[in-house]
Order: sequence, then C-alpha cells, then structure tokens
Amino acid sequence: MLKAPPEIAPLERPVRESMRPPGLLLPRHLSCGQALDLIRERAPADAIYYFYVIDEHEALCGVLPVRSLLTSPLERPLEEILVARVISVPDTARVLDACELFAMHKLLALPVVDSARRVQGLLDVNLFTEGVFDVAERERMDEVFEAIGVRVSQVQGQSPVLAFRYRFPWLLPTLASGLACAVLTGWFGSTLERSLALAFFLTLVLGLGESVAIQTMTLTVQTLRHRRPTLRWYLREWLREAISAGLLGLACGALVGPLTLLWQAPPAVALSVALAIALAVTLAGLHGLSVPALLHALRLDPRIAAGPLTLALTDLSTLLLFFSTARLLIG
Repeated sequence: MLKAPPEIAPLERPVRESMRPPGLLLPRHLSCGQALDLIRERAPADAIYYFYVIDEHEALCGVLPVRSLLTSPLERPLEEILVARVISVPDTARVLDACELFAMHKLLALPVVDSARRVQGLLDVNLFTEGVFDVAERERMDEVFEAIGVRVSQVQGQSPVLAFRYRFPWLLPTLASGLACAVLTGWFGSTLERSLALAFFLTLVLGLGESVAIQTMTLTVQTLRHRRPTLRWYLREWLREAISAGLLGLACGALVGPLTLLWQAPPAVALSVALAIALAVTLAGLHGLSVPALLHALRLDPRIAAGPLTLALTDLSTLLLFFSTARLLIG
C-alpha cells in the first residue's frame, strides 16, 4: 500500500505554486511613448504595481517607476529612467524566502526569475499579508502549548480522556525530575544547614536556568522548522550558544553574588551562588539547543517533547551545580 506523500508546510512550498503570470514585460529599447502605447494595448485589467523591463535576451534588467513613466517626455528611452536594481526571487525559492523579502523591502510585488534572470511569474504582497498571517497565528497558538508538551491539534475538540492521554506522558519527565530534585536536596541537606542563605537563592537560580533554557529551546525549534540540522551546524551553534549563555551566566552571577551579602551571608556563600548561576545558566542554554536537536535527529517532533525534557534536565543540572558548588566552597 502506497503511503500518501507528507504534507508540505505552507511556508515551505515553492514559490512557483503561488506566483501568477508575469503580465506585461517592457523591452528596454522602447521610448516612454511606445511603452505607454503598449501598456494601453496589452496591460491586464487587474491591479498593476510595477512594470518590469527586459533586455534583448528577455532577462530582467530593471523596474520602471510609474511616476517616472508618466512624467517623462514621450521620446525619452526607458533605459534612462528604469531602476536597474531589482529585488527578485529565484524560482527555486520557498514561500518563506519570498515573505522575508516582502517584509524587509516593503514591496507590493516580486518577480520570480530563473537562473538566466528570465521572468517566470509575479508574487503579490497578498501572499504575505493573507496566507502568512494565518499560518503565523496558528503557529503562535501551537507554540504556547507545545512548550509544555501539548499540541493544539491533538487536544482541540477531543474528549477529556483522549486529551489526558496526549498530555500526561509529557508530564512524566517533569514528575521524574521533581522527584530527583527532592532526592538531591536531601543528599545536600547538611550543606543547606551550614548556610541558610543558600535556600533563599535556590528558586532564583532555578528560575534563571529555566528561563535561559526555554529561550534557547524556542529559537532552536523555530530554526529546525526551516532547515535540516547537520553535525557541523550543531557544533557551530553549540559554540555560539556556549559563549552567549556563558556571558548571560556571568552577568547574572555578577549581579546576584554581591546581593547575597545583604543576607549577611559569608563571602564564600556569595561566591558559591554567583559561580553556580554562571555555570547553571551556561549549561541551561546548551540544554535548550541540544534537546531539540537530538529529538530531531531521532525523528521525534521537538515541538512536543522539547519543553518538558529541556526543563527537566535544566532543573536537575542546576540543582546539582548549585549544591556541588556550595559544598566545594562552604564545606
């Protein structure tokens, strides 16, 4: 039995599927008067945003501002008033690439060209303003739920029992990490007894780690939607995230460490908290990158599982670093 081909996301579809015929293309050897006559004779009835000019090889060589065409003398050549720099889309591009160009350059239309710069069709700004916003709205709804391990499409309109079946499995990593954190706290109970100030900053350190992990995870999941990760890509992103998260950790540690002294804590405790924050935030950022990448490599959907798994790992590593650092510096 043949399987149906996988559905392509709207933004990943080729632009060829969304373009319309190129309409009227003006040869560059015409004069303004000849161009106006040709426009009156052959221009389509629908809205025209720009007139594109082609050379003798039918390759795109410029765009003609309508204002310049209407105000120039009739005998003036088009070559003198055309704008040679034209923003175009290759016919091998995706809809996402075209939407980025619409957003960056605020254009009303884009020509689609082949490898020889011949115009194959036109893309209207409606592609961006209508279709993409609908997709973006759906994705925003999904992202909120997927961060905690639930997909909207799975739970919308389903019975309570079926919704429970989808939601509960991805709460198990959170339950497991919570139990493991309780065990860790018990192991390091003597360390907490030596300095009560540590307990005041425990939730702060956990919160910082989780925040950085979720930030990085969200960016990684968005990246994985539009590209296939490779080992080279992962190593490059790992190094960049290590530096970025490390700087965040150092900044947060340098800010919180001195504040620990306001709780009349010894300098060793302040140093312990600052160092734990720096290490935990750095590792949290790497979790936020590595977990979605690993899930993608295992052909699992990172949008569903990445949130709970990333938070579970981050909580465990943060607690372990926090207490290990305190035991090393405080005793």
